[in-house]
Amino acid sequence: GGGGKTTLAQLVYNDEKVEEHFDFKVWVCVSEDFDVVRVTKSLLESVVRNTPSAASKVWESDNLDILRVELKKNSREKRFLFVLDDLWNDNYNDWDELVSPLIDGKPGSSVIITTRQQKVVEMAKTFPIYKLDPLSDEDCWSILSKHALGSDECDASKNTALEEIGRKIARKCGGLPLAL
Repeated sequence: GGGGKTTLAQLVYNDEKVEEHFDFKVWVCVSEDFDVVRVTKSLLESVVRNTPSAASKVWESDNLDILRVELKKNSREKRFLFVLDDLWNDNYNDWDELVSPLIDGKPGSSVIITTRQQKVVEMAKTFPIYKLDPLSDEDCWSILSKHALGSDECDASKNTALEEIGRKIARKCGGLPLAL
C-alpha cells in the first residue's frame, strides 16, 4: 500500500485523451470485501447513468444473472474504461463472472486493475502489467523537501542539519509516495 497504484490509475482515468477515447468510464473501489453482485451493480449503475435508453431501476435486483445480462446489453458496442481499484480476490470463478459480460465491448475497451496481490494479477491475466517499484532515496528526498520546505531544493549552506534529518526520514519511508 502507498506505492501510487491508485494515484497512477486516477491520472490515466482523468486524462483528456482518455476521456475522448472512450464512450464512458467507470471507477469502482473493490477492496478486500469482494462481492461480485455489488461490483456488477456498481458497474451497471454507472453504465446505465451514461446510457439514456437504458432501464432505470435494473440495478436494484440482487440476481447476478439479471445484472450481468443488463451490463452486457448496456455496454455492448461501446468503448468503455472500467477501473477496478484495490482488487484482492484471486478466485478465478468470481473474476470470470465479473468480466464475462464485458467481452462484447467495442474494440479498444479496457479494464484497469489496481492490486497489491501477485495472485490477482495471475488470475486476471491482464496485459500489460505495470509493477510500480519503490522510489529511489533521491526521489524520496526531493518529494519530502518539496512538501516540507516548499521548494525542490534545500539550501545546504543554511540547513545542513535539517537536510540530514530529512534525508534520514526520506529513507525510512521505504520509497512509498504515500508515506512521504
